[in-house]
Amino acid sequence: MTYEEAIAYIHGMYWRGSKLGLVRVTELCERLGNPQNQLKFIHVAGTNGKGSTCAMLSKILCAEGYRTGLFVSPFVDRFNERIQFNNEPIPDDDLAEIITEIEPVVNSMENLPTEFEVITAAAFLYYVKMKCDYVVLEVGLGGELDSTNVIETPLLAIITAIDYDHMHILGNTIEEIASAKAGIIKDGGSVLFYGEHHDALPVIEAACKKHGASLQVVDRSTLKEGSYDLHGQTFDYKDYQDLRLGLLGKYQMRNAATVIDAVELLRKQGIAISNEALRTGLRETVWPARFELLREDPPFFVDGGHNPHGVRGTVETYRRLFPEQKATVIMGMMRDKDVSQSIELLLPIAKAFYTVTPNNDRAMPSEELAGLIRTFGAHAAPFSRVSDAVETAANGEGPVLAVGSLYMAGEVHEAFRALTHAGREQE
Repeated sequence: MTYEEAIAYIHGMYWRGSKLGLVRVTELCERLGNPQNQLKFIHVAGTNGKGSTCAMLSKILCAEGYRTGLFVSPFVDRFNERIQFNNEPIPDDDLAEIITEIEPVVNSMENLPTEFEVITAAAFLYYVKMKCDYVVLEVGLGGELDSTNVIETPLLAIITAIDYDHMHILGNTIEEIASAKAGIIKDGGSVLFYGEHHDALPVIEAACKKHGASLQVVDRSTLKEGSYDLHGQTFDYKDYQDLRLGLLGKYQMRNAATVIDAVELLRKQGIAISNEALRTGLRETVWPARFELLREDPPFFVDGGHNPHGVRGTVETYRRLFPEQKATVIMGMMRDKDVSQSIELLLPIAKAFYTVTPNNDRAMPSEELAGLIRTFGAHAAPFSRVSDAVETAANGEGPVLAVGSLYMAGEVHEAFRALTHAGREQE
């Protein structure tokens, strides 16, 4: 099987939909020899901040010299980003080889697995092949019934910020959503909770008590903001002074505090992680579409804030950097999100909206999104192509902020690269 055939095979499972549950992935992993049982995991669930938290942890472990797997979703530019080793996407040939191995096993199953279940199993096989010391494993959706939860008790289970999202699947209350996330807590485990949402804490505590797991909640009382610019920020936390973080979002300091607590908990389990590796990992973490700077003058950012909690963090960061300037906002959203609240949050920083349709079946069409924005009294121009919106905004004046679904971010990257390339050719 070639790489192209492997990708086509994986995406060919899309029609089966996203069916939560562990029956299929458990059977698939058993038929493959349970590769996940040969690995040590840091399992990360939550509504927002999962990807950034995973990226920082992976970078820190790599800085210490550990062979580190990183499993995340969705990808931004290329599918291979979902399965990484030492912060590098899986090579095309390795992915093709593993999918070739998995295909006959999948086809022999009566209850066929979903796309995400196959990807999860493929990642486990790859990490065993690469002899990973540790794997940072991001939950796809929820926790309890997510494919990644086929693993045994991880070294550490982290639950990041919890808020309203995927409510049609996870529930309509914070307690219900927290219960789904708490499904990654297993017998005798070690658990770290981001905190901040008081309604979620009793649910997490109850799950830990049920499973005899230890719980630590991040205490940000010592978190102190330092300097910041378009390339990063500094902060203090606990006894760590003048830490440099390569990520721009103001909310990333809070994620970094969670990561520092995670490192300290791993140290208690005998895992050697130096302060030097911690500082290096935080400083060198780069994570696409998380208030990512694509151009400095005039500034052009892309951010995957796709629900009110995420957009609130986006707006907070933008106001810190540009307290007096409004932005041209390129916006693309999934229709199953709370789009109206996200628009309300963006209104104070937007001088105009350019709407686009992300490449996903659940996307809200650009015309419909523009119409919704206009009901708030704001100017909105719909674009049929993301590239046209990017080009128009990039050639205007002042900052540009592309915000919304991560399914849009890859198209923004591609459009901006084409625009930059065309500009160089004209010079």
